[in-house]
Amino acid sequence: MEAVSRYPFSKAKPRLGTFWATLLFLLASSAPFIVADEARADFRVCNGTQTLVGVAIGYRAKDGWVTEGWWQVPATTCATLIEGELQSRYYYLYAEDAARGGRWTGEVNMCVAENEFKITGVQDCFARGFQRMGFKEYDTGRQGSWMVQLSDTPGTQESQN
Repeated sequence: MEAVSRYPFSKAKPRLGTFWATLLFLLASSAPFIVADEARADFRVCNGTQTLVGVAIGYRAKDGWVTEGWWQVPATTCATLIEGELQSRYYYLYAEDAARGGRWTGEVNMCVAENEFKITGVQDCFARGFQRMGFKEYDTGRQGSWMVQLSDTPGTQESQN
């Protein structure tokens, strides 16, 4: 009597039939489109609170320091602040709770304006007609994308995608 293996697959290298080889080829050839959709490279902010949050971002560009704002991020939604592959290692974030006045701040001073803005430079904010706010630094470790989660609890959680 021949011994029967408890495992349905032998240790021999399996050979693919024509059907399976074709299916595998089709799946592999469409994979870049699937991956491109799922693996977007951006800097995103997600608002985990129950109120509207205004967000500003700072970063180092070729021409020097830049701050941009305001993104309005409704409760329990996310917003993309920078689209595409991230070019810098460090990004800086400042956010305000529109209803309750709470803030997510840090130690790095940068310029902001009352309305929508893009400001080059972080020096002499007041003299140039801007306000100065403390931004929190995020070290992305040169990841292609990054996400910051704002929440009601003290501190801001961060993660890379």
